[in-house]
Amino acid sequence: MDAALREIPQEGPRKRSHPLANLPEEDLDFVAQFVLASGSLKEMALLHHVSYPTIRNTLDRVIANLRDSMSGAPPDQMTGLLADLVERGEIKVGTAKNIRAVYRAALERSGLEGGLEGGLGGGLEGNGTKEDWE
Repeated sequence: MDAALREIPQEGPRKRSHPLANLPEEDLDFVAQFVLASGSLKEMALLHHVSYPTIRNTLDRVIANLRDSMSGAPPDQMTGLLADLVERGEIKVGTAKNIRAVYRAALERSGLEGGLEGGLGGGLEGNGTKEDWE
């Protein structure tokens, strides 16, 4: 079993911040809908009027955000941006995965771990939105 699944981090002697509370509202909405759909990706795809691969990609993004939340890592804005582009139908899932792989390889080579916040060669600033690419 994944260590992140076994223990929920605690703050202070009595306070406890649940990892779900750190997710963006959009992810929390997805989780609520997913639970109400009994975990059916097929039903989620129908609900959102998107393909199964698109809803699977959304779930993968939510899972990655939750894992990051549980490990204390900052959110990966590039993955969020690519997921948004896929959800809007602007790029395909395979293209998004290729871009993410190239991006992560470039981060590793440059030694940057902060993602967009650290700036990949100083080329992307702002909120990581489509407008920032133009």
